[in-house]
Amino acid sequence: MGQLDGKVAIVTGGNRGIGKGIAKGLAAEGASLTIAARNAELLSQTADELRAMGTKVLAVPTDVTDEEQIKALFEKAMVEYERLDILVNNAGAFDGGPIDKLSTEAWDKVIGVNLRAPFLCSREAMGIMKAQGEGGRIINVGSISAHRVRPRSAPYSASKFGIWGLTQVIALEGRPHGITASCLQPGNTYVERIQNHPFPPSEPMMEVDELAKAAVLMATLPPNINMLEATVLPVGQLYVGRG
Repeated sequence: MGQLDGKVAIVTGGNRGIGKGIAKGLAAEGASLTIAARNAELLSQTADELRAMGTKVLAVPTDVTDEEQIKALFEKAMVEYERLDILVNNAGAFDGGPIDKLSTEAWDKVIGVNLRAPFLCSREAMGIMKAQGEGGRIINVGSISAHRVRPRSAPYSASKFGIWGLTQVIALEGRPHGITASCLQPGNTYVERIQNHPFPPSEPMMEVDELAKAAVLMATLPPNINMLEATVLPVGQLYVGRG
């Protein structure tokens, strides 16, 4: 018996990295899943891996910056499962550089994926969860950059400050309906982008599965309890006073 038996979750950016790790953690607790990402081939491969764990998985190729594709994602998930209990807004993008050299295209890309998409997904999820009348959980994956920024990261840091603000508004508006919102703020995580980098950073890293435990905890708390925010990072990582 898993803590999420009978529950249904949507995970964006669920085909790799942190999203895949969270999807695995939710599946291990018995949740049925819808995973969404742009790379259809990788999404299909990840869905097969999750099904091998014994869970039901719907894979929906989705560009989370496209409003109509977001609506279609939630419609397909509801046709498949007829309910929604957990939304994990994980899909993310990074770009940056000196502010005086930063292109509008780079800014719009990062804000679109990291902030606009969670709004679009949360709007759909809130409507479904309110109608169900059984509460629900929305978990937003932020970053420690929401509290401690680094140079040359204006769009990324701004988007993560924004997702923390969005989380708090969702938590307030969801309160009368038993809908909670949480923000997971990861530090250095050993995702594929870092694994495949020709010059990987020498800073301490944590594994995706280690971080995912925090998201699963957020999802499995008693319905009257919410972990509003959690900053999770390797013990040796610079955080306080970083920059």
